[in-house]
Amino acid sequence: MGPTDPSPPVDHRTGQRTVPETARSTARLTDRLPGSRYGNRPTMKDVAARAGVGLKTVSRVVNGEPGVTPDTERRVQEAIEALGFRRNDSARVLRKGRTASIGLVLEDLADPFYGPLSRAVEEVARAHGALLINGSSAEDPDREQELALALCARRVDGLVVIPAGDDHRYLEPEIRAGVATVFVDRPAGRIDADCVLSDNYGGARDGVAHLIAHGHRRVGFIGDMPRIHTAAERLRGYRAAMEDAGIPVADSWMSLGVTDPERVRRAAEDMLSGPEPVTAIFTGNNRVSVTVIRVLAAHDRPVALVGFDDVELADLLQPGLTVVAQDAAALGRTAAERLFRQLDGELVTPERVELPTRLITRGSGELPPAQ
Repeated sequence: MGPTDPSPPVDHRTGQRTVPETARSTARLTDRLPGSRYGNRPTMKDVAARAGVGLKTVSRVVNGEPGVTPDTERRVQEAIEALGFRRNDSARVLRKGRTASIGLVLEDLADPFYGPLSRAVEEVARAHGALLINGSSAEDPDREQELALALCARRVDGLVVIPAGDDHRYLEPEIRAGVATVFVDRPAGRIDADCVLSDNYGGARDGVAHLIAHGHRRVGFIGDMPRIHTAAERLRGYRAAMEDAGIPVADSWMSLGVTDPERVRRAAEDMLSGPEPVTAIFTGNNRVSVTVIRVLAAHDRPVALVGFDDVELADLLQPGLTVVAQDAAALGRTAAERLFRQLDGELVTPERVELPTRLITRGSGELPPAQ
């Protein structure tokens, strides 16, 4: 590169061209305190020194207290803006005994089911002046425990937990210490704690009964891992509906395991083959439903399908997907409201709250058995 080459220099570590800061950015950097580094936030002492006032005066301005003249308040506000000072809320709320924050432990942040649930928890927290901190356990009990205890170590006031494990005794010391705790979607394991669930058993029973009412006798079930509470309850609902109709269930009609698309695809294809293939399938969650929809799209005869959990664009499929829908937002909202009622001392005895599901008919669950 010649001395007159206008191209910006290349960072030898990243291979990216670097562009000098603008004059405006440089001016902002020069406003930083001498010797300061990133991560060292300006303090009220810094504001007081820049404004030429006492520390108590700055405290009064920051906290909106009376006793400061307009001219002094203006100088303090100008210093605050120039330095980028922010009030340390964590110290303030700790004096009150709360941190004004709650934690949410999800199974999988990428699962669309948890989007409205998380948003509902956040909205309730915001209405109570609290910050939500969330993280994903990735369906790993050890990671769930690590994340939950890390949130407790950061002094959150409460936890909303979608459990991955089945032993939550590790939270007993935290609960005794005053950390409000509510489990959602699945109950806690080996401790008494508030939980907010959907009617997984009743919803699955209704969905399978719907298929039976449309003439199906060979109904397959493809679900999640049986150790998961929701998967076990939905399998129980499937069995109950078949028993109610006097239909014996063949082992080959049931498949539980990981929701990996390849495992689900093999399970569906096995059920659809042989001399007496199933004429309908009930899927245990939205991820299973998506894979089964792809399998049925390549199948040579119509197969009825009802899924547990709604699926985005389900109404645009041909036929539309019939589902047993949960209200994920209601789960999150109810759990968060119970959490704050615990914090306010209104709830003492742990309770189990079960929310109803809803059967939405769109066409796939109303197909008759193929002749």
